[in-house]
Amino acid sequence: MLKGLKYRLHPTNSQKELIAKHIGGSRFVYNLALETKNTAYLGHKHNFSPFDLIKQLPELKKECEWLKEVNSQSLQQSIQNMDIAFKKFFKGAGFPKFKSKHRSKQSFSIPQNVIVENGLLIIPKFKEGIKMSLHRPTKGTIKSATISVTPTGKYFVSILCDTKEDLPTKAPIKESTTIGIDLGIKDFAITSEGEVFENPKLLRKAQSKLKYVQRKYSKYKGKRTKKKLAKLHENVVNKRKDFLHKVSTQLIRENQTIAIETLAVKNMVKNHNLAQAISDASWSTFVSMLEYKSDWYGKNILRIGRFSPSSKTCSNCGAINKELQLKDREWTCSNCSSVLDRDVNAAINIKSFALKNYLSGEHRLKNQDELLTLVKVLTPEAHPIASGVGG
Repeated sequence: MLKGLKYRLHPTNSQKELIAKHIGGSRFVYNLALETKNTAYLGHKHNFSPFDLIKQLPELKKECEWLKEVNSQSLQQSIQNMDIAFKKFFKGAGFPKFKSKHRSKQSFSIPQNVIVENGLLIIPKFKEGIKMSLHRPTKGTIKSATISVTPTGKYFVSILCDTKEDLPTKAPIKESTTIGIDLGIKDFAITSEGEVFENPKLLRKAQSKLKYVQRKYSKYKGKRTKKKLAKLHENVVNKRKDFLHKVSTQLIRENQTIAIETLAVKNMVKNHNLAQAISDASWSTFVSMLEYKSDWYGKNILRIGRFSPSSKTCSNCGAINKELQLKDREWTCSNCSSVLDRDVNAAINIKSFALKNYLSGEHRLKNQDELLTLVKVLTPEAHPIASGVGG
């Protein structure tokens, strides 16, 4: 099992300079590799592999001697990261962008030879070790590390460890141990059991301070004001992460199976009236936390499609209210006269739809080792005679 651990670093002034050189060198090589790959393909229809570009690094160091101060493996990893960005692009992500000194995350990777010893992080080019706050011990074998610097000037290292442990067996999926979750803006999350997690709306609460400092910085461009602005944003981010971790951990520990709805957040933020509130909620980060924590604890995550009418369907009789609008927080079913809370009703339906999808899939393939055939895929419900279709 792979686990990531994050620690605070306390480098000396000379180490800070060397870290800055590593970040700058990694960014320089990444951008140069991206430019080379783009130009070669557009001009000559030649596709450079990452290994083709890595072979050119010794020649580049002769041209840019300052790169010799940077760990060669970190430079190689920058090219590998550029190639990974291209692979993600072909899977539907955005086209790889050039890294900026001011806007991009300031970090560099160490793919191997990482040692944590006596409260020190020992990596190539930092043989004397960087002092670190070792608030918890590392587990297993250290595979790699990434050093990053925040806009407020704080240094961190993220260490990837192989704990040598197998992932726990997933718990059996049962209706009695399954819970549905509806994510929202007014309330962050509502469960099918009626439990409500209030939305802290951290960005909104900090908005007045942020606007004041932002106006001040726009007018004077001072370093102190810039750092104060960065601290305010960092405070919001840290509080949000803390909230998301607490809620996701509680839900994972208390339930065997969690059903959630697939949300197209990228499309939703195009609505300028809701964009800031959706971004502040950080649904994508929350779902990611649920997914990796479910693997750690042997729990299950079930999903339903984003077009499933979870809010518009009556959880009691199944009737669909096509007239339901976003402003309607409570509605009465015209078929069974049930008074429904919009969010709790949606959470119940998410659970019901997810279990139905799971059970139908299990019915179609009971033996996972058995190959499907056309006859086996043709369930009784789909048979022309049973469904009354065809002739």
